[in-house]
Amino acid sequence: MISPHPVSVGIVSAGMYLPELVLTAADIAQQSGLPEWVVRDKLGIIEKRMAGPDDHPNQMAVWAAQECLSKCQIPPEEIDLVICTTEEWKEYLQWTAGIDLAYEIGATKAWGIDLHMRCCTTIGALKMAKDMMIADPEIDTVLIGGGYRTGDLVDLRNNRTSFAFNIGAGAGAMLLRRNWPRNHVLGSHLMTDGSMSRHVVIPASGTIQFPTDQAVAAGLFYVDLVEPEAMKNRLNAVSMDNWMHCIDEALGKSGRSRDEISFLNMILVKPSAYQDMLQRLGLSDEQGVYNARYGHIGEQDSIINIIEGKRQGRLQDGDLMIIVAAGVGYVWGAACIRWGPCET
Repeated sequence: MISPHPVSVGIVSAGMYLPELVLTAADIAQQSGLPEWVVRDKLGIIEKRMAGPDDHPNQMAVWAAQECLSKCQIPPEEIDLVICTTEEWKEYLQWTAGIDLAYEIGATKAWGIDLHMRCCTTIGALKMAKDMMIADPEIDTVLIGGGYRTGDLVDLRNNRTSFAFNIGAGAGAMLLRRNWPRNHVLGSHLMTDGSMSRHVVIPASGTIQFPTDQAVAAGLFYVDLVEPEAMKNRLNAVSMDNWMHCIDEALGKSGRSRDEISFLNMILVKPSAYQDMLQRLGLSDEQGVYNARYGHIGEQDSIINIIEGKRQGRLQDGDLMIIVAAGVGYVWGAACIRWGPCET
């Protein structure tokens, strides 16, 4: 029977894991041939985290989820669903990492599913988790979490992919609960543009071209921008407008407006794009976080920014947080979170 009362969904806690290995702007400059000031000031990289030999993607997700659970009184046995955002570059091919994540953290009654929209996946997962809790009274508690080490697949010698030089490694996790009295997930919106779906690929990585020894030796098992001009022209023409459209749609679904936003949670982009977004939303530098010392950890940025926002004292109770992300393919998204105590 569907409850006559509105269902709210709140974020209970969040956790993260960062590897110890650090690659600095000087290291990236040396390997790429770019001036260090370009790496630091234009690309926004002071340093980034890279995976060590034991930092496997789903294992990092396990560690992030364990930290997340350690911050609350909800045992893993109460989790009903694990939405796993561990990237496709993980321990094994054709492997449902969500099942493993649920098992490893002791979520004995949960079922698991893998979800992928590149760096926009956390927004998609938030939307799916909330919608599923509204639709299915048997789902009360959802863990969203995943690991990321796509930095392995970035060739710093290929300046066509300088947009990806900030990519590193790490993991994030968050726990959601039906009718939790804090941190309510409000409206969200996503949109795609499939005209760019084959512009950024790993050429030798699937059925079109297997990653043979010869292909790997030729550098074809790295991320590449195979249509640079088409991608650049299209992305520059539509990206910011698409982000603003997603933000406005998410706000509208939340019954809010732009002037109510008080915290920007945006995936790591180049500094000029981040400053552009702050300006468009009428926010100051103190009303967001820019993790130039962690690197871009894909969709996990959206979770890490919550933790860092709290740690730095920038995300406060009463804030309306807007989560903004995009992923190659191309997908844009935004989600609104009312941080702090909320009426259920």
